Amino acid sequence: MNIKKYKITGEKGFDIESFDTKGRSGFNSEEDVQTVITHNINKISELQAKLYAEGKVALLIIFQAMDAAGKDGAIKHVMSGINPQGVNVYSFKQPSAEELSHDYLWRAVKVLPERGKIAIFNRSYYEDVLIVKVHKLYEKLNIPDYCKGKYVIENRYRHIRNFEDYLWENGIVTVKFFLHMSEETQRKRFLQRIDEKDKNWKFSEGDINERRFWNDYQEAYKSAIEATATKNNPWYVVPADKKLYTRFVVSEVLLDVLTTIDPQYPKVSPEQEEALTVYRQRLTEKN
Repeated sequence: MNIKKYKITGEKGFDIESFDTKGRSGFNSEEDVQTVITHNINKISELQAKLYAEGKVALLIIFQAMDAAGKDGAIKHVMSGINPQGVNVYSFKQPSAEELSHDYLWRAVKVLPERGKIAIFNRSYYEDVLIVKVHKLYEKLNIPDYCKGKYVIENRYRHIRNFEDYLWENGIVTVKFFLHMSEETQRKRFLQRIDEKDKNWKFSEGDINERRFWNDYQEAYKSAIEATATKNNPWYVVPADKKLYTRFVVSEVLLDVLTTIDPQYPKVSPEQEEALTVYRQRLTEKN
């Protein structure tokens, strides 16, 4: 598929209202879509094995979205073929007292992926220019007053751009997904969480309260994506009203990113090849 239509590089403005939340796969059936997803998962698995063996590049995958957009499901399904030894998943929830005593990037920095590994952030430091912006939570932080000025969010956009440039220049490739869901789809999914007993645990009063700020969040996402999308660290705005299509697009993007990285298994030296021949001979000799 043409993933460029979902890719935001900052070269032009980003109009969140112009982006379709449903998506059109062009496939004849859901089975056809799932077949492609399965193929992509297998290819991603092969490339991840090479990424891990090579130990040269790290991959940071960020998922951001409104509640009920399907972040957990996308991570679970698209990354199902990944070797757990080479990937870590981190969920960024309300900051702890320890995290609030540090700068807002601290909790992300300490779990950045090692070379050869993949880190998946379920939410991320972008919460500090999203929910923090919508509710002006920075005003309540125990920080100097000059850190709370009217340009605090714009300053954080700059911090994040510089931070992600720093990661890129140190061999950490960052892929950022915004799962773009309609307000009506969120309403229906919240009702499912209430009506289906095995989903009750997912629902909280906060889900309803935050819906009152829907337009504020849309503006916050639009501004954050516009301000932090770059050629090396783009955003992918993925239609999220249909979960299967969301997973399809995410799998296509990740396969494209890993293919571009083009990891290779390490080559052995002539001396190592000679040694392997000796070791093989020893193993095949009869005792």
